[in-house]
Formats: sequence, structure tokens, C-alpha cells
Amino acid sequence: MDNHPISCYHLGQYFQIDGKQLQEQYKEHISDYNGWEQKDYAAEWMLFTKNVSPYLRIDETVLSNGELYTIVTNKGAKGRKGAIVAMIKGTVAEDIISVLKKIPERLRKKSTGSHVGYGCKHAVGNQEMFYQCRQGY
Repeated sequence: MDNHPISCYHLGQYFQIDGKQLQEQYKEHISDYNGWEQKDYAAEWMLFTKNVSPYLRIDETVLSNGELYTIVTNKGAKGRKGAIVAMIKGTVAEDIISVLKKIPERLRKKSTGSHVGYGCKHAVGNQEMFYQCRQGY
């Protein structure tokens, strides 16, 4: 499950065990979920500074139950491992800026360009967000 995309349910079916119990066991004992440093605030935002690159993309997406998220991605990763830089609940510019400012300044300045997705309603504001975060405002 760590190296291959398979759900606990399907793995449980394959080995004829309870998939729901396997999921619970994996979460609580096998994975390092309990020691994850972003666990306390992951419902609001997640940040992966190691994925920052010179070219970033910002976009909005609806995940489930109408929850709107802002996602900052590394364009160089092309959707593969290392693509997500930040995932922030909502689209309020101040909230997004406060999360992006948690990226060390040397990495923020590493970003030379950004692209705003076609679905973004606040394109001008998002370009300004990148500029403000890069400049350290």
C-alpha cells in the first residue's frame, strides 16, 4: 500500500480479510500518520516545501460536498510525484498568502513565474498573491 495505489478494501478482499479493519490498522499502527507534523492543521491546509520549483501553477478545485480548495502545484512535476506544493481550503487571498509565506524566503524567491489556471475566478488577485509571497510582504 505504501508503494502501489491499492485501497485497503481491495487488498482485504484479495486476502479475504476485513478491509475496514485493515484500513484502521494501517492508519493507526503501520503508517506514520500519528507522527505526521501537519496532522493538526491538515484539514485547513497542507504545505510541501520540497516541491517548490521555479514554475508554479495556482488553481481552484471542488473536491467533495462543495468544498473549494486552492492548489499550488509544481508545473515541472507534470502531475506526478512532487507536484503538490500547497493545498489550502478556500480561496481567500489573505489565507492563501499566510500559508505560502510559511515557505522559506529563499525558496519563494526561487519561483520565477506562475500560471493561473483557467478555472480561477480571481486571476489578478492570484498573480498578486504570488508576487507578494515572493517579495516577502
